[in-house]
Amino acid sequence: MIVNKQTHEIICTAHSEGRKHDFRLYEESIGCAVLEKIKALMDSGYQGILKLHKNSETPKKKPRGGEMTDDEKAENRRLSKIRILVENIIAKVKVFKITANKYRNRRKRFGLRMALICGIINKEIHSLN
Repeated sequence: MIVNKQTHEIICTAHSEGRKHDFRLYEESIGCAVLEKIKALMDSGYQGILKLHKNSETPKKKPRGGEMTDDEKAENRRLSKIRILVENIIAKVKVFKITANKYRNRRKRFGLRMALICGIINKEIHSLN
């Protein structure tokens, strides 16, 4: 899910049939369409995103058997304060139960239903501002 930081609007979503890791879905769908000038903030599941998108940030992972420095911890906190916006919007999508539970309807219509839900959420966000 791609969210605009200033307007809090859902710009784009991607989905696939069956189980697929978020990073692979990003690579196969919208990864090549994201412009380099756009800053991408990802969660730690997107380790290695710098090879595909130079203008991106992911939190640092604690080294095995080691500790993180205070600067690394502060940087992770800074990123999480920004990313909480996306997590809150994902929670709003999950209220509709389309992604929270197993989808049991026609797969052909999943993209349409997801787009409608995102439109409802965007409308709600604009009415609050």
